[in-house]
Amino acid sequence: MKKLFATLACVALLSAGFSTVAMAQNADSTAAAAQVDSAAAPAEAVAAAPSEADATAPAEAQQVETSFHQSLKTKFIEGGADFMALVAITLVLGLAICLERIIYLNLANTNPDKLLKDIEDALIKEGNIEKAKGIARDTRGPIASIAYQALLRADQGIDIAEKSVVSYGGVQGGLLEKNLSWITLFIAMAPSLGFLGTVVGMVLAFDNIERVGDISPTVVAGGMKVALITTIGGLVVALILQIFYNYILSLVEGILNRMEDASISLLDLIVKYNVKNNK
Repeated sequence: MKKLFATLACVALLSAGFSTVAMAQNADSTAAAAQVDSAAAPAEAVAAAPSEADATAPAEAQQVETSFHQSLKTKFIEGGADFMALVAITLVLGLAICLERIIYLNLANTNPDKLLKDIEDALIKEGNIEKAKGIARDTRGPIASIAYQALLRADQGIDIAEKSVVSYGGVQGGLLEKNLSWITLFIAMAPSLGFLGTVVGMVLAFDNIERVGDISPTVVAGGMKVALITTIGGLVVALILQIFYNYILSLVEGILNRMEDASISLLDLIVKYNVKNNK
């Protein structure tokens, strides 16, 4: 069930991300045509009478006012579809892994107090170790898995049980931290891709200067815009993924602390059980 939820979340995020990239690329030709039309507007419109300008002011205000989604697509296109698509894919993949980890950790985050109380009732009060094993086996989460491994070796002595707790605790800790290295990779990649777009934008700006033979704002503006927008996109993606990464780390640390506390309490219960049964 956990893998199903994680798979569905990854597919949904990837579908949304790629559809956004496709929409932005399809809108590229429309935005270019609009820029050509605005550049070819007759100069006599600038010298229009004040009364005519006042009459058209509300219509122009409505055209300027756009939604956030439309503005985001426009900046995406202006930053260059190639580099911005890579930044968007990095965001989608990073968020997919973050969502999978959040779902997994929340499912693994169980109540250890109730589990230990049930094991204590079965192990100490009833003296039924098989019932205690069944409780641990039927409970989800890493704490219950560690408890089951320790109870399997309870008859072999406290030293063997403690070694099994330490060994299997390391295994469960590795499962909790699974795929976190990929999130750190995407956090590092997003600004790097943005800076790469910055370098490419600067190269385009110098190419335009060399071709025209003149340093003017019009010549340099295109390359500088690509440079700045890609940098902003990469930094924003890195910030978003960093927030999710820190939240996931807090979940992992909380589960690990509860695992250690529960392991100590479980070993105490095994010692009491062995003393009670003269083992």
